[in-house]
Amino acid sequence: MRISEASNISGSVSEFILLGFPCRREIQILLSVIFSLIYLLTLLGNTSIICAVWSSRKLHTPVYILLDNFSFPEICYVSSDVPKMLANIISQTKSISYTGCLLQFYFFFSMCAAEGCFLSAMSFDRFLAICRPLHYPTIMTHHLCAQLVVFCWAGGFLSILMPAVLMSQVPLCGPNIIDDFFCDLVPLLALSCAPIPKTTLTCATLSSLIIFITFLYILGSYTLVLRAVLRVPAGSGRNKAFSTCASHFLVVSLFYGSVMVMHVSPGSRSHPGTQKFVTLFYCMAAPFFNPLIYSLWNKDMKDALKKVLGAPPKEVPKNIEK
Repeated sequence: MRISEASNISGSVSEFILLGFPCRREIQILLSVIFSLIYLLTLLGNTSIICAVWSSRKLHTPVYILLDNFSFPEICYVSSDVPKMLANIISQTKSISYTGCLLQFYFFFSMCAAEGCFLSAMSFDRFLAICRPLHYPTIMTHHLCAQLVVFCWAGGFLSILMPAVLMSQVPLCGPNIIDDFFCDLVPLLALSCAPIPKTTLTCATLSSLIIFITFLYILGSYTLVLRAVLRVPAGSGRNKAFSTCASHFLVVSLFYGSVMVMHVSPGSRSHPGTQKFVTLFYCMAAPFFNPLIYSLWNKDMKDALKKVLGAPPKEVPKNIEK
């Protein structure tokens, strides 16, 4: 590992050193194998959901279209940091360029913000389907679904644009070492060689607003959904509603649980090991488990996935006697 001396002479940083997971070489190789396997399975799982939705006409409904678009930012944001992390684990320099670091920061958090928007849109869809079932077909049209998709994508990219611009103006004159495996917000701000209270406050405020507004909306939607489900007489109708919403809420819990521990918990930054573990969880574990949750809890999705993966259909026993 090295610190760029030329960068310090010129008064600016041209590259960063991502410490990642400093440990013995054997452990680093083991980590690279494990992380590579999780990354490939994550890509396979989310790509399978996208292909299943588009290949099955039965799934061309708003709830699955939103799920399809939710899977795409998962692929994008896990691909924005994991390949570089894997390269740095087996590399001796463990460096990333200044431009590459800013682009990684922007795309990673843009995709995270887009995921929050899509989870909100999916909770809105479930609220209409369960609490307003008679009005659902007239409200949740394909036109409204398309508008929600555009809003979620635009909201993800635009909400992180200002923090990215502010980060590009932060004065950096060394050191250039980041004790993390990707370009996270707080470690980058900590490298500033001048006080930046306005930038820190603006970035913290925007990130907190994105997290809490989407989370509180989702929480409110599922609270109303739960109240409506509990009014349904016990039976298949209630079980189906619980099953549908449970998968959504479990994904929400995985995503927002790790994000809030990372960015809201006051003690999360005082322990670098805990910080890396939580960051690794929402960078890799959440995108890995989400396709499993949706495919295992949803019969229509399981049938479509079997068709995409080429699983043979179940043989229907023939009645010999007429």
